[in-house]
Amino acid sequence: MGGNHTQPIFILLGMTDTPWAQAPLFGLFLLIYGVTLVGNMGLVVLVWVAPSLHTPMYFFLTHLSLADICYSTVISPKMLTNLISGNKTISWAGCVTQFHLFALFATAECHLLAAMAYDRHVAVCHPLRYVTVMSPRACWQLVALSYLVASLSALLYTGCTFGGSFCGPHRVDHFFCDAGPVLRLACSDTRGREAAIFGLATANGLGTSVAILLSYCRVLHAVLGMRSAPGRARAFHTCASHLVSVSVFYGTLFFMYLQPASRHGGRDKVVSVFYTVVSPVLNPFIYSLRNKEVKAALGKCRRRVLNLCWCQRGAGHGIREPWNG
Repeated sequence: MGGNHTQPIFILLGMTDTPWAQAPLFGLFLLIYGVTLVGNMGLVVLVWVAPSLHTPMYFFLTHLSLADICYSTVISPKMLTNLISGNKTISWAGCVTQFHLFALFATAECHLLAAMAYDRHVAVCHPLRYVTVMSPRACWQLVALSYLVASLSALLYTGCTFGGSFCGPHRVDHFFCDAGPVLRLACSDTRGREAAIFGLATANGLGTSVAILLSYCRVLHAVLGMRSAPGRARAFHTCASHLVSVSVFYGTLFFMYLQPASRHGGRDKVVSVFYTVVSPVLNPFIYSLRNKEVKAALGKCRRRVLNLCWCQRGAGHGIREPWNG
């Protein structure tokens, strides 16, 4: 990749060049990134240690959380460094790596969300066959397929974005190496590569969103056919968290990538913040605050930890009874 014999050094212009705004933005994004890591890792650990959450839905949720951690980590540390320091340069190899990993994990998230929608479809529409259809082997196959498609797509995205030569100055008008800002620095005609990226984004974004839409159309049809009002409410509740997550992620992603790079403008930075910074931090709250199973598992884990601490503390005083607070 790259038509130049010497690899250029890129300059990430970042969120803003206003000095007084950089420190508050650094504090805000550092807080969001910290909550993203703690929230998503906490959700992964909770699913791992709580037997009641060893189901396909939460299996997919752990991989969704890991994808959120990975692509947020690809973006946020460099963005925070640029905000707090005067050095905003990034090497050609660093820029390629950042974009490639971001494309990989963001694409994987699209397919994982589609797999979760299929899981909800089977659970609501075919409950008697759920255990058979969503077997552990089938779940692993869906996750492996998600990462395989994402890996191949990321290679193509990266090749199309960095496959030409670049003209100076190499100033990327963004806070990370994204396709649109990088392509605007190319010396050669980029219309063919823009069309290829648009086609890939359409295949991955629209393809998975159509799969999600069809799954939920079937779910809605099945729910409306239920005679029991509590049963309908329960079915809607199991799908609500996933629908909120899908809306936040796909809404901003479609705005960014289902349009030619030449039409992107300054508002892209603001929109990009939602799917690179805000969306990863929201998912743990979406799936925990609205989910009785997660809250129940969290309560059990909390009581176990308190009992363990109480017993260890009481062992030194001859007390053996567990704490029942």
